[in-house]
Amino acid sequence: MAPNCVQLAPAAVALLCLVFWPGTVTAQDDQVGAYRIRTEMGESIRLDGLLTEDVWSSAAALSGFTQREPDEGVAATEETVVRIAYDEHMLYIGVAAHDSEPDEIVARILQRDKLIAPIFFSAGIQFAGDDAIAILLDPFHDHRNGMVFATNPNGAEFEALVTDEGSLNIDWRGVWEVKGARTPTGWSAEFAIPWQTLRYPEASGDEPWGINVFRVIRRKNEDVLWQSWQREGGGFLRVSRAGHLTGLADLPQQGLSLETKTFLLAGRRQEANELGAITSSYQREVGIDIKTEVRPGLVLDLTVNTDFAQVEVDDAQVNLTRFSLFFPEKRDFFLENSGIFDFGLAGEGGMRTPAYQMLFSRNIGISRDGAVPILAGARLTGRVGGQTVGLLNVITDEAYGAPRENFAVARIKRDVGQSAYIGAMMVDRRSSDGWNTTAGIDGQFVIGSAWIWDWYAAQSFTEGQGGDGYSYSLKHSYDGPDWRASFTHYAVSPNADAAGGFITRTDIRQTDAYAGPKFRPSALGLRDIGMFFMGGYGTTVSDGRMQDWRAGIGMNPTWKSGEQFTAILNTSETVVDEGFRLSESVEVPAGRYRADRLNWFAFSSPRRAAVLGSSVTISNFYGGTLMSLGGTLSVAPSPQISFTGGYTRNQVDVPDGGFNADISSLRASYSYSTKLSTNVLVQYNSLQKAFSTNVRFNFIHRPGSDFFIVFTENHGWDGQGWELSDRGMVMKLTYLARM
Repeated sequence: MAPNCVQLAPAAVALLCLVFWPGTVTAQDDQVGAYRIRTEMGESIRLDGLLTEDVWSSAAALSGFTQREPDEGVAATEETVVRIAYDEHMLYIGVAAHDSEPDEIVARILQRDKLIAPIFFSAGIQFAGDDAIAILLDPFHDHRNGMVFATNPNGAEFEALVTDEGSLNIDWRGVWEVKGARTPTGWSAEFAIPWQTLRYPEASGDEPWGINVFRVIRRKNEDVLWQSWQREGGGFLRVSRAGHLTGLADLPQQGLSLETKTFLLAGRRQEANELGAITSSYQREVGIDIKTEVRPGLVLDLTVNTDFAQVEVDDAQVNLTRFSLFFPEKRDFFLENSGIFDFGLAGEGGMRTPAYQMLFSRNIGISRDGAVPILAGARLTGRVGGQTVGLLNVITDEAYGAPRENFAVARIKRDVGQSAYIGAMMVDRRSSDGWNTTAGIDGQFVIGSAWIWDWYAAQSFTEGQGGDGYSYSLKHSYDGPDWRASFTHYAVSPNADAAGGFITRTDIRQTDAYAGPKFRPSALGLRDIGMFFMGGYGTTVSDGRMQDWRAGIGMNPTWKSGEQFTAILNTSETVVDEGFRLSESVEVPAGRYRADRLNWFAFSSPRRAAVLGSSVTISNFYGGTLMSLGGTLSVAPSPQISFTGGYTRNQVDVPDGGFNADISSLRASYSYSTKLSTNVLVQYNSLQKAFSTNVRFNFIHRPGSDFFIVFTENHGWDGQGWELSDRGMVMKLTYLARM
């Protein structure tokens, strides 16, 4: 039998036995059983990435993967076998990723959190460039929310949270371990996930979990899934179309499931005052984060004297618009379960700032002048029956002339059917200067397998500075195998003021539409080519005056090798009601302007050791012209070392004058192991005449516990030389204890 085969054979032969042994227990088409490890009989798993323990041969095999790309519905060209086992402490997942050409496996990533990257111009999940595998778990089997754990042959760690089958929080950080290993037949991996990381309902012994597995075979750019491989309405994030994990009996009761993470911080900071004199200050901080499960699936987080010194600095941006820039959240406390608090209308494919978001957590503890101390915070998030709930309260201290503030958020979403929901949310920001409260209702409905409708309506109420106003939106989207389409209509009234959120512009009523087919020709090495048509029209809410219109076409070919190219041609007009400054010396007066634009973006295949990206924009620009040229080059000579250089030149020429606005950046990383890494980011912004350096050293001394050394230095040009603006170094030690 298979157990004897594994016991007697060397590791390589054992792996072959596990993949091909005819007597192996296999899973049904859409479900797989978990094997209970008999610790009383000496059974155990040594986490080394090699599936040589007898436990793995006793567990049922999940196999039979199907291609989503390049050939939908065709069996995977390489065999993948997944087995699940568990004991009183851990859920174990073993993966045997067979490959007929093991020397061609791509594995250049070693550092944590780098395996998965956003999809350009779209939503979903894509691996950054390596052979990799991802596991989706839905412990509550609510068909909406889940956890993702991913790795590659190097054992690099990546995790994410899925909310409502679409929102992917790639910044969540869970406590777990994984080991990967190369084998003569491909590669393998062993996951060990503590039960405290996996929030689940009261164990009954007969309730299944949702599960799915996604593998990418990078040299072929082949995406294969166990379930939900269909292009129409499918995909890895469609939790409702995942398979079922059975056999999880007598799981440990979570109880309070208490976690404490304490930190010690010491540092020194130097700043230049208005006269150029350097002043120094010292920082010594102690803080604590507490996490406990109030009831199964409902998690309470408390934070006292919070500090985010280890967070990477923001990417430099050039603002050539009359609206505020949008920077993503990077702080741990606000990232876990952040998808619960999504309310509003996000940007389109990363090309626009969000039109309206009721909550923008960077308003909490961050001001234009710098970081604002967070005195304490509490967050309650999770599932209660058929509801998803979220409560958040944070108190910030006085800083930069602003008073102490309190931010309070309440969110509830009620399940409707298998995938739909209706919800309500309220955000309140108040201080001694006044208050602002915004409240609204929203919902999502899925018709068929891929027709999705989203809507919201919100109203703000203000005492003090600001106003009372409304916003609403109706959005439809369809993403099928041969056609994509979307329609969005939204409005933001003149006095709308979401003080705890983000509004790009007020007094706007906008309608946008997008539609286009996708072809899959067999010529020129193409995998597919998308064509699309788009348009939009915007007016003021107050008096119906035209503000913007645009119409355009585009194309997006993708080659089997992984290269991509996108070209977009727009004809459009925009109205500026009030003049504004593009720079210190260039002003744009009120008026009506042509805004015709040509864009293209090109990326080489991520499977290569050197990946090149480029972008070009040529546009009519406020009575003049804008030419923007950008490029990136990423080089990974080994899993330990990687470099990414980027440069964008914006050349502006308008009637009031002209200028160049350049952004240069260099990222470098060295990863000694999956637990020890150093990252360097150097940036230059010519418009602000700012030069910055950020160095981050991170040692994960035990799962969930880190030691950081962070150095930052910023310089500004005063016309004669580079003067120091500020400089700082901090050391931060965190320790996670689980009880």
